[in-house]
Amino acid sequence: MSDLEAARRAVDGGATVIQWRLKDVPQLDAVERGRATRSLCARHGVPFVVNDDIEAALMLGADGVHLGRADAGAERAHDHGLLLGRSASGVEEARAVSDADYIGAGPVWATPSKDDADPPIGRDGLAAICAAVDVPVVAIGGIDASNAADCIRAGAVGVAVIRAAADAAAVRRAVDAAL
Repeated sequence: MSDLEAARRAVDGGATVIQWRLKDVPQLDAVERGRATRSLCARHGVPFVVNDDIEAALMLGADGVHLGRADAGAERAHDHGLLLGRSASGVEEARAVSDADYIGAGPVWATPSKDDADPPIGRDGLAAICAAVDVPVVAIGGIDASNAADCIRAGAVGVAVIRAAADAAAVRRAVDAAL
């Protein structure tokens, strides 16, 4: 399935944000491949966030950028009016993030989508992060329709999925049922 088709399925299934995440792809290729997805998101009123690359986010006219713990550029993102997401895998990390508009917390469960992922934090770890910070928390890592509602009940405002994007409608139903 193409990147665009995956995004289309996610949007049709009720995704509220699309994050453009292409690892190990040259920046210009990521931007070129991202144009159609950015357009899709704009047509449907779905915010478009670029992973790890402020310059690509600016080139694509993205709504935001998600930066990892070690990634620089938060000030530049804010200067350009980009929504800023940060990653955290524990309470102390989450509390240390003072520049984020939201935190991507996880991995909640084991995930095959990221080879260098931290150990899973589980539902209790997610709940602890949600309780410790004043910004919205999005759960990430190993999430699908079978456990998305657990993340919402733990305090997350949303869930991020990669493998389950093709079944976004089922994930959306699970999240809605928990609200």
